[in-house]
Formats: sequence, C-alpha cells, structure tokens
Amino acid sequence: MVQDILIVDGYNMIGAWPNLRRLADENLLEDARDELISMLADYQGFSGMKVILVFDAHQVPGLGKRYRQSRLDIRYTKEKETADECIERLVYEWLNRRTRIYVATSDNVEQHVIFGKGALRLPARELFIAIEENRKEMRRKIKETEAKPRNSFESKLGDELKMKLERWRRGETP
Repeated sequence: MVQDILIVDGYNMIGAWPNLRRLADENLLEDARDELISMLADYQGFSGMKVILVFDAHQVPGLGKRYRQSRLDIRYTKEKETADECIERLVYEWLNRRTRIYVATSDNVEQHVIFGKGALRLPARELFIAIEENRKEMRRKIKETEAKPRNSFESKLGDELKMKLERWRRGETP
C-alpha cells in the first residue's frame, strides 16, 4: 500500500491564503500559524495523508525544533537552513516505492527542484481548494450522521416490518 505524504511550506501558505495573510498583516503571525495548523490537522484527519508542516527559522539561532500538535508533524528549520532546504531533505529521506510525496508551495523554483527529486507539486491555491472541499464534505457527513436515528429500535427494522407494524397500529389486519 502506498502512503501519501504532504509536506507544506508553512509561511508560503500563510502568504498565499487570504484568511491567513490577513492575520499576518495584522501582526498576528502566531494566530495565522495556529489557524494553519488547525486547517492542516483537519485535512490530515479526513484525507488520511501524513502531513509535515515546515516553518522557516533559518535566521533564528539553534538546532531547529520538531514537535507534534493535533497529530501534525511540525518542524522549524535549524539555524542557516531555509524551509526549501529542509523540504528538499525531507523529500529525499521519505521518497521510496511505498510513498507518494506532495509538496505544497507556490515557490516556482522550489516546485521545479522537488519535482526533479521525484515529489509531486501542489500549489498553495490547490491545497486551499482541497481543504475547503474537505471541510464541506466533513460538514455534509456530520449532517448525514445527525439526521440518522441513533441506535433506535426503529433503525433496526426493515421497511416491510415497519409497514406491517404501522398497519397494526392503525387497527388494520396484517
């Protein structure tokens, strides 16, 4: 079975998606990151893809940081490493016969580089559309589930038996 992996350039998505860009423009970059994490966690849960979110921290001293939040693998690059370099390294590490890797970025140069390494490119706009479609599908499934009777006696009966019981209730002979 092939495992799908999505590697996301975090700040590239924040700059490309209107709702996140608005937060970042209002000096709420942390809120934009949190919203991106929430959106990708939902997407990962619904799509079944493993999602790795990479944030560029190459001008921040240190060894980088890696943690999990909402079952999402989040990475900050190490000192003097750009997000693009980290993404290229991850593609190289993860690529094998049992994985299909998608990289979400709108950086044209990075798209060509990762495509040359064997990964599939996913522009920021396409990922945004896919996430919105997933959200609509989740809402539809939730409504569908809520509309169904929950573990009631009636839900266990077949249509023919329901009709017989209804005729009996009305006093008709079955």
